[in-house]
Amino acid sequence: MEKKEKNIILFVNYVPDTAIKEIREYGKKIKKDLKVAIIKDKGVEESKLTNSEEPIDLIIPCDFDDPVKIMKALLPYKEEFLAITCRQEKNIPDFAKIIPNVPYLKTPTSKSLEWSVEKYMMRRRFNSYDKKITPRYLLIKDCSKETLEKIKEKVGFPLMVKPSNLAASLMVSVCFYEEELRDTLKACFRKINRVYEENDRQKEPHLLVEQFMEGDMYSIDAYVNSRGGMRFCPLVKVKTGKQIGFDDFFGYQQMTPAKLKTSAVLEAEEVARKAVHALGLRSNSAHVELMRTEDGWKVIEVGPRLGGWRDYLYKLSFGINHSLNDVLNRIPQKPIIPKKVKGHSAFLKIFAKKEGKLKSIKGLKKVKELESCVELKVDKKVGDMCKFAKNGGRAVCVMVFFNEERSKLLADIRRMEKALKIET
Repeated sequence: MEKKEKNIILFVNYVPDTAIKEIREYGKKIKKDLKVAIIKDKGVEESKLTNSEEPIDLIIPCDFDDPVKIMKALLPYKEEFLAITCRQEKNIPDFAKIIPNVPYLKTPTSKSLEWSVEKYMMRRRFNSYDKKITPRYLLIKDCSKETLEKIKEKVGFPLMVKPSNLAASLMVSVCFYEEELRDTLKACFRKINRVYEENDRQKEPHLLVEQFMEGDMYSIDAYVNSRGGMRFCPLVKVKTGKQIGFDDFFGYQQMTPAKLKTSAVLEAEEVARKAVHALGLRSNSAHVELMRTEDGWKVIEVGPRLGGWRDYLYKLSFGINHSLNDVLNRIPQKPIIPKKVKGHSAFLKIFAKKEGKLKSIKGLKKVKELESCVELKVDKKVGDMCKFAKNGGRAVCVMVFFNEERSKLLADIRRMEKALKIET
């Protein structure tokens, strides 16, 4: 029987354009016909499988609720798979279902993925591994008087309220006193089922209450090999909506390179390493969010995937092919991480200042003409509802800026903030 070439890179439910482009360029470089494939659940529309105009080489439809059907869907290609990866947090539970059916590929364990998308399980693992890296926390299921007393005793004020298994700062709130906490919890329990449905989350909704950490927020991506060894990408500095006047904690601005001393970077990497090891992640990428407090670095959370838009930021600032490295690490081959800084980049999420139906967006043309503007994507149209992230809303538009000089980048971000007018 003729041996088939292992050349298929398999994605779960979605593949971004950057991944397709980088994989095909790499295939040409090594003179190998690498193919991009997607295994998709029965409920996922083909129009949502990619944001690329390039065709996918292979689409494998499947019923992810039936392990036998997963095995049968993969069987014709089992000798050709080179690696499998997953690029969106909402698809991680499906990734976990597929893993037992690709036993000879380098993958994380299904259990480690489960721990990584459930914030309560994640906190328990952190707390057991090293209490110094995690804040106090409590999982709650109601807003009764007994629950409020327990929160005051175990967590204390100020505190954060967040769903146990949502990403992108959805439904995240800060509370400073009991009445505010009670009102926040009531509002969250009223709308949590709808928000989970809107974001394709199949898990049972739960709320997590955590100690509020004061400090500066950062994130870092890492490639984790099969033995738990890590190669880190540069740190990214995060400015939240709260810091620019919103009563909300979405990641407004994410900028790299971060202005930190080498010693601080090494300390951040060590805490990130502990967090990844606490979850048992291996043969996977990890996106670690950190808070630099007076008591040292603390872990906000770990995502078992690449950070959002990091492929753009790392490519612009350092020439790192982030999507390709994610795949190389799973083949496994050593990821390539250039150290030379090419310039400064930022990713920005723009929300309306008031909730309501979108009336108009003014200033888009001026923003596009800015020297630093690389990418501008408008995600809402006139008539769409605009809500804050804490109420389950998404950004009106997102953008990527880059400039060789940090001062010029900051100047263009300021020009954007003055030019862009979102009316609701």
